[in-house]
Parts: sequence; C-alpha cells; structure tokens
Amino acid sequence: MSHLRLTAFFLILGSALAQDTWNDWLNEGVRAFKGARYVEATAAFQKSVDLNPSAFEPRLYLASAWMNQYIPGARSPENLQVASNAERGFLAVLDLDPRNITALESLASLKYLESQGTQVLEDKLKPLDEARGWYLKVVEADPGKKEAHYSLGVIDWAIWYPPWNAARTKLGMRPETPGPMADPAVRAELRSHYEATVLDGIDHLNKALAIDPQYDDAMAYKNLLLREYADLCNSKPEYEKLKAEADALVQKALDTRREKAEQSARTDAIETTGPGIAAAPPEPPTESRSTPKRITVGGGVMESMLTSRTPPKYPEDAKQARIEGDVLLTAIIATDGSVQQLDVKSGHPLLASSAIQAVMQWKYRPTLLNGQPVEVVTSIHINFVLDKSK
Repeated sequence: MSHLRLTAFFLILGSALAQDTWNDWLNEGVRAFKGARYVEATAAFQKSVDLNPSAFEPRLYLASAWMNQYIPGARSPENLQVASNAERGFLAVLDLDPRNITALESLASLKYLESQGTQVLEDKLKPLDEARGWYLKVVEADPGKKEAHYSLGVIDWAIWYPPWNAARTKLGMRPETPGPMADPAVRAELRSHYEATVLDGIDHLNKALAIDPQYDDAMAYKNLLLREYADLCNSKPEYEKLKAEADALVQKALDTRREKAEQSARTDAIETTGPGIAAAPPEPPTESRSTPKRITVGGGVMESMLTSRTPPKYPEDAKQARIEGDVLLTAIIATDGSVQQLDVKSGHPLLASSAIQAVMQWKYRPTLLNGQPVEVVTSIHINFVLDKSK
C-alpha cells in the first residue's frame, strides 16, 4: 500500500473512531436525560459536542438538558447562568437549522418562564416580548402549530391583565363586581394602550381553535380576554353581549374536558399545553444498556412518605375563568427528602405555577436502598376542583 493510500486509510479510520466516540457520549447523555439526571446528561452532551461540533443532535440535547435545570424565579448567579447556557445552546442549534421548531419553541418557553420569575410588571415585559418574538417565528415556520398560537394568546393576556386588574382595584371594583368600568377616562386610557394587545390575543386563540376546535385551554383564555375586555365597553348591552360569549366559552370548555375524560383515562403521556419546557428532541439512532443511578418510585408510595405538605392556593385568575383539573408533575426528591426539581408534564398553566410553588416546599422521609439514602424520581398529581356552591 502506498504512503498516500496508507495516510488516507488512517484518516478515514480516525474519523470513524471519532464518530463512534461522540455518538457514544450522545447515547450516554440520552440515558441520563431519560432518567432526569440532567447534570450528568449535560456533561455527556458537552463532550459529544466538543468531539463533533458540527453534529446537530448533541447540541439540541445539550440545550434541552440545560433548560431542564432552570428554576423559574430563582435569581442566584448559578441559575441565571443555567438559563444563559440553555439560550446559547438553542441559538447554536438555530445556526445549523434556522427553522428548527424545537429550538424556537424552547427559546420562547425559556423567555416565558423567565417572565414568571418576577411579580414586577416592568421586569416581566422584556422576557414576555422576547417570548412573543420566538413564538411568532414558530408560527412562521409552522402556521399549523396550535400551541404557538395559544401561547401568543396567553402572553397577550399576561401583558393586559395587570393594568386591567389595577384599574379595577383603583376604581374600588371587587372581583365579583360587574362592569363595565364606570369611569370613561379609565376605559379610554386602557383602550388606547391595550386594545390592540387584547384583540391580537383573541385572534391567536381563534387561530388555535380553528386548528383544534376541542382546544379547551384556548377556550379558557379566550373567555378571560373577552370577560375582561367587556369592562371597556361603552354601554351595558355591549358589555352583556361579550360577557355572555365568555360564559358560553366557559361552559364549552367544561363540556369538552368532560368529553375528553370520558373518551380516555388521563395518562402520563398527555401533552403539556401552553408556555413551558419544550419536548425533548428526537432520540439518536442507537443506545446501549445502562443501570440508572436514581430509583423510580410510584406516586402513591412516595405520598405515604410525606412528612410536610403545603397545600396549593387556587389562583384567583383560574377561579374567574372556571378553570379546574389535574396538574401532573415529575419530581426529583433529594437524599434528604427535599424536593430538588419539578417538571410540569401536563396541566393548565394557571394551575401549574401554583402547584409548583406548593410542592417545592414539601418534605419526604429519605428513601433508603441497601441502607443508603438515594434520590427518587416520582410523579405527583395535584387536583384543583372549584367549589360549585359559589
């Protein structure tokens, strides 16, 4: 064999070995990712990226692993760095594939989650605007993406609700006080600043419902926007007309949920609606056997090990919209029995945030395996039921 052929042979062999190595690290990361061991997964995906920077799958998984470690509302430098790492990772994916739906949705979700980490409206507006921009890119890439239209409606509501609520409070209106707002100057001011936002939100929710007429969460948010927008009406008949439309949507949403429940039992595979962590990217081709380092324990068993349970508060917004139902969480319980991490698997966004705030305060007895405390992956159901007497 000539020197040139021998050199070419070793170059091809070296390339093949490198390919196997980055793919091995990718598969190692996937196993950790599936077991919710996101720190371990991040390290493995980073090695895969370092070995093959042009490979697409490792970058997508790396960004997703970072995002799953982000805790909305935590302002520590470490948590802010996690969010920054996730954002950079998804942007790197878009450099390779500018219309990648998972990356676009994840960036939108990340910005929405960042907005939920503060109660100060001014601090919410910038990440909400960024989330909106990313969701608009999603519908540009896939106009039939109902979740993106729904999320745009949710964002418009999140921008509109605080000033609407503040105006009602200033006018001395209680939650149950009917409208419209008595002061025409207040109505005109709100219309001037927020009417376009409200109408845009209704438009996107209509698009979501056109794609899926059974989209009950979209019905619930359209109900909120209509009900609140009615406060800006200049006459009582106009107000009553919008309120009647909102009431009809509430009933339709309840009927739709009941029909869905009758058709099939709720499972862990139900799709998460609304802004949140995007689904994991597609799996790579091969995967070897592994032994998980955490154990998975059923929700019923872990419930019996609770030593402290903080009940969730029913959000006032959800009460007004007559929203009820289950929130399904995947939890990682630390060796000391504290709740280390929560991911929302299903449930309405208005209910999910309240469930997370409560469950993060729960405390369990440590779980022992062969006499040693171990971390646990488990499922937690939180059921929100409206008081029908009110």
